[in-house]
Amino acid sequence: MLYVDTSVLVALCTNEAKTADVVKWYATCADELASAAWCVTEFASALGIKQRTGQLTETQAQAAWVKFERMCANDLQLLPVDSMSFHKAAMLTMDAAAGLRAGDALHLACAMESKVAGLVTLDTVLAKNSKRCKVKPVSI
Repeated sequence: MLYVDTSVLVALCTNEAKTADVVKWYATCADELASAAWCVTEFASALGIKQRTGQLTETQAQAAWVKFERMCANDLQLLPVDSMSFHKAAMLTMDAAAGLRAGDALHLACAMESKVAGLVTLDTVLAKNSKRCKVKPVSI
């Protein structure tokens, strides 16, 4: 199973610089995919930010949301986030040298807890920390 962070999901469902690469990766990926249920909130937040900054219209954001919901229903296992994952994420963010933001630390903690084969991300800081925590980063 591969853990997919929200940066990949946003690029898959909206038009970003890495969208073509993510679409190509997704089309050829045969692995089971998972992400923390937290990605739903984070994805919605990304759509809201994109609307506020003029990157998406409301119609485009709604279309991206439908695409995301379809992916969650068919291709993405949403993993529960327990209190130990939040605690692990807190410990990861307290390491100032790691440079992890809270959301990325939560993704990494969930990936570690789920013992996934790899973590798929477009975020270089998360990928670096994934490797440091012995979760194989999967590049696109």
